[in-house]
Amino acid sequence: MSVKCQVIIDAMERLAPKYLAESWDNVGLLLGSPAQRITKLLITLDVTKAVVDQAVQDGIDMIITHHPILFKAVNRIRTDLPQGQILTSLLKANIAVYAAHTNLDIATGGVNDILVSKLNLQDAEPLTVSYSEKLYKLVVFVPSTHMEAVRRAISEAGAGHVGNYSHCTFSSNGTGSFLPLDGAQPFIGSNGVVEYVQEARLETIVPEKICRRVLKAMLKVHPYEEVAYDLYQLANSGHSLGLGRVGKLIAPMLLTEFINHVKMALGIECVNVVGPLEKVIKKVAVCGGSGAGFINKAAFAGADVFITGDVKYHEAQDALAAGIAVIDAGHFATEEPVVSALAEYLTACSTKEKWAVDISIDTVNQDVFRVC
Repeated sequence: MSVKCQVIIDAMERLAPKYLAESWDNVGLLLGSPAQRITKLLITLDVTKAVVDQAVQDGIDMIITHHPILFKAVNRIRTDLPQGQILTSLLKANIAVYAAHTNLDIATGGVNDILVSKLNLQDAEPLTVSYSEKLYKLVVFVPSTHMEAVRRAISEAGAGHVGNYSHCTFSSNGTGSFLPLDGAQPFIGSNGVVEYVQEARLETIVPEKICRRVLKAMLKVHPYEEVAYDLYQLANSGHSLGLGRVGKLIAPMLLTEFINHVKMALGIECVNVVGPLEKVIKKVAVCGGSGAGFINKAAFAGADVFITGDVKYHEAQDALAAGIAVIDAGHFATEEPVVSALAEYLTACSTKEKWAVDISIDTVNQDVFRVC
């Protein structure tokens, strides 16, 4: 059975939440309705005329694209011009279009992490930071007899993750007091009588995005009619994400060797290179697509080489001045690997959630540049 478009949107936004996108970007469902039924899904880097023609021919219901088909404000739709023709074809065929752009660049498992994986880089970290996860401290007071049940519930809901450790909590014992008033149904004590109870103060760290889930799990197992708890934001932050990555090679290479490594990893025949070929490469920065604006950040991060696309002449000069090598592997080649990764991710979602959706990868798109 087909699924609603919203089901696929939800899966995409678990991978690449919209809040990660840059403020100037345009991501999400750009064409179509969340309620329409989807049986055939196509994943592509760009919604070109060739891709749309193929989608119409194959009966595709939804396209997921990296580059938004609608980016700047549209004041008119001219059906005699390329964009108008593409939009008309999509609307006539009732094909929804969803874009995951800079949010997919930034996301864990997105464009830049795929590049890191392709190049076999180790200990990769964000090259820039545009998002830092907010952390909250949850403190709950619970009778000592039920402390372990509450601890287990909040930990299994995701609270208490610190680095490579889970189930991190702290507890201390004390005496709680309360006076049940008329109409109360206390778990312990009687109405009109002050009750003193041996309680535990249980505290842990909770990322903002799962606060609601953790509180729900806590309230479900807590025995009290009225649960006393505090939730307050911390000054320290959690997981940080941003555009680009910087990591290390398993073993040093000369730039001339590393160039061949990049070409083989990305399946391309040539690259543009800035810097001496005898340079020793140990630390590598990457940014899929147009990342030349981060050359200085890559140099500041200690990278020996920066891999991206769309590098201009004066940006290359800046790289030389900063002492960092640059490999311009092309916009298409540095982003295209995410298409297959998205297909694998959504196929796994389909299997787990039992979607009846045929998921395919665009086979007509190709790099617009040719080496002659």
